[in-house]
Amino acid sequence: MGEVNFLVIEVFFDVETKKLFSEINTNNPGDLGVSVVSVYKRELDSNQKEIQGEMRSFWEHEFTDMWKIFKEADRIIGFNSLKFDVPALQPYALFCLAELSHFDIMKKVRKSLGRRLSLDNLARSTLKETKIDTGINAVRYWRSGDKESLRKLRTYCEMDVQITRKLYDFGKKNSYLKFTDKWNNLRTLAVDFSYPINKTYSGKQISLF
Repeated sequence: MGEVNFLVIEVFFDVETKKLFSEINTNNPGDLGVSVVSVYKRELDSNQKEIQGEMRSFWEHEFTDMWKIFKEADRIIGFNSLKFDVPALQPYALFCLAELSHFDIMKKVRKSLGRRLSLDNLARSTLKETKIDTGINAVRYWRSGDKESLRKLRTYCEMDVQITRKLYDFGKKNSYLKFTDKWNNLRTLAVDFSYPINKTYSGKQISLF
C-alpha cells in the first residue's frame, strides 16, 4: 500500500466595512457592517506546495455560501484579523468565528517585535509591494454603489488578500519579515509561521503512489 498523506487547506481573507470607526459610537468592529469579504482558498500537499487555489469575493447576501470555506480550513490567515475582521464578521455568523483555526500575522509580529506594524509597511519592506488603495476609499466605493465603484472595492479587498498571502508565504519560507522603522531604517523581524508538530489536518487524503 502506498504512503498516504493529507492535503492542508489554508484560507486567506480580508474584510471591508460599510462604515468607519469615526462614524459609530463604539470601538466594536461588529458595529461597522461588512460590505465585502475576499477569500483565497488553497490546498497544499505534504511538502507544503500549493496544488490549487481560488480567489472568491462575497457580498453580504452571499455570506451563507462562504462559511463552509472557513469551517473546512486547517488555518485561516489574516492580518489583524482577530482584532478587526473576525469581530466585524461575527454578527453575520450563527457560530463563533473566533473558535476556528485562526493565524493572525499581526499577532505574530506584535509578539516578536512588541508593537504593531501596518500591512503596508511589511509589504513595502519585505515584498516591495504596496496596498493599492485605502480603507476610507473602500467605504466610499460601497456608498457610491455603482458597478465601477463596487468593482474597485472588490479589487482592493482581493489585492489585500494577495499581499497577505505573499507576506505569509515569505515568512513561512524564510522565517523572517522586513519592516521600516520610524527612522526609515530597514530592519529584519524573526517569525515562525510553521505548523505545530503532530497537527491533525482536516483535508482529504492523498495517495503518493
